[in-house]
Amino acid sequence: METPSAASGGVPRVFSVIRALGAVQAEGGRVTQIARSVGLTQATTHRLLQSLMAEGMVEQDERSKLYRLSIDFFALAASAGNPGDLRSICRPVLLRLCASLGDSIFLLARSGFDAICLDRSEGPFPIRSFTGDIGGRIALGVGQGALAILAFLPEAEREEVIRFNLSRVREYGVYDEVYLRTEIERVRQAGYAGRNTGLLEGMAGVAVPILDREGRAVAALSVGTIADRLNADRMPTVVELLKREAAAIGPKINPFDATLRRPAQSLAGSPAGQRISLPEPPGPAA
Repeated sequence: METPSAASGGVPRVFSVIRALGAVQAEGGRVTQIARSVGLTQATTHRLLQSLMAEGMVEQDERSKLYRLSIDFFALAASAGNPGDLRSICRPVLLRLCASLGDSIFLLARSGFDAICLDRSEGPFPIRSFTGDIGGRIALGVGQGALAILAFLPEAEREEVIRFNLSRVREYGVYDEVYLRTEIERVRQAGYAGRNTGLLEGMAGVAVPILDREGRAVAALSVGTIADRLNADRMPTVVELLKREAAAIGPKINPFDATLRRPAQSLAGSPAGQRISLPEPPGPAA
């Protein structure tokens, strides 16, 4: 039977192999390369790799014979580091912003070519929003939250969304490609999307993107209010609060969060995925 000291001595070896694999994750590593990196014999390194494979933490490409850390390894690390989903993480933020600003706060997440309202905290002022209630969705590019997400997507994805959504955003009567691209560039430079008035007279909205660890926009925090409450004097304060909260959320995002892959399905008990139909072009709040 292996003694406790021998068993504990194997733990550093296992982690040295894991760290060595992490350093060559993009291209993968051979046994000889990993053994040389960690200062172990090939036989010992091979045995450790096989043990890690048996636990599902390492995978080997059948053709190249290269070893890599498995997706299960990263899923385990992500779930251990952050067990909460995006809605759970953001719920206290929405309540805090709603209380401090006295306006309605929305959490929007990307869902393909759309933005979907994952959550909202209602302020005292009656407003209308593009997404309506929780579960409502709108084309990326329409409304401040959806525009903030679109503006901070990687360039190739952004271009694909613009091509697909251009005919959809034109339905609102004030968008063409030049206008949309101008707005996207303005948002990218400012770091937020904000209008004192929008498609519905008297309404106003401002939103900032929520970026994951790779700098990709996966969601947005948005304020919806009446135009009188989002004047030039107050706008910087609101934007600063939103940016501060969004920056704190980003590092907490679990890249394996199912909410980010299937936001509509995460809305148990909510009108998930429903499109809000309004008789007039909806307001700009979310």
